[in-house]
Amino acid sequence: MTYHPDDFLLLSGLQHFVFCRRQWALIHIEHQWAENFRTVDGMILHEKVHDPDADETRGDLRITRGMAVFSATLGISGECDVVEFHRQDKGIALHGRDGFWQPFPVEYKRGKPKENLSDSLQLCAQAMCLEEMLCCTIPKGALYYGETHHRLAVSFTAQLRQQVSESLLEMHQLYQRGHTPKVRPTKACNACSLKEICVPKLLKKKSAVAYLKAGLEDGA
Repeated sequence: MTYHPDDFLLLSGLQHFVFCRRQWALIHIEHQWAENFRTVDGMILHEKVHDPDADETRGDLRITRGMAVFSATLGISGECDVVEFHRQDKGIALHGRDGFWQPFPVEYKRGKPKENLSDSLQLCAQAMCLEEMLCCTIPKGALYYGETHHRLAVSFTAQLRQQVSESLLEMHQLYQRGHTPKVRPTKACNACSLKEICVPKLLKKKSAVAYLKAGLEDGA
């Protein structure tokens, strides 16, 4: 199956979706957004990383920033923070460059490694886009965390790729239906910039339908 460009979803939304399906729907279906310290800090970090004038070559390493990517198979488009091209015999040819080069995507994050796979899945999706565009195989990449100032290597395993495909399929299905999932409160809700829009505490309260149903049953 291939998607028309008009139906592409934002690649960056995959990280939102894995973190919280409702958060993703509020942002990408209902177009709601709110800032907090974390979102602003992350935006500043990415503005620095995406500077195209900062592209550089260091011997056998070519660094490209803010590279646009897409996949008609996955139905997504977006940008890679950094794509490193390492000179390798089994790599690909680059216009205006001698030899062959192996792509290596690097995604920058403001905080520290998360307990879930949201960051790894986003990076893997970037690699899958690059593979489709460049007709190559990319076995690994890296996540750089601003809080730890450390790179975390990520292997793009068959299981990780499968989860990317399954998550994006579900995202497309929800988007086509225009459906926003119900809230599922977790401790992560307190850090979410959309907390006041989502109002997760309301889940703990009975709906009007449930209230009326309970009243009818009591009077039966």
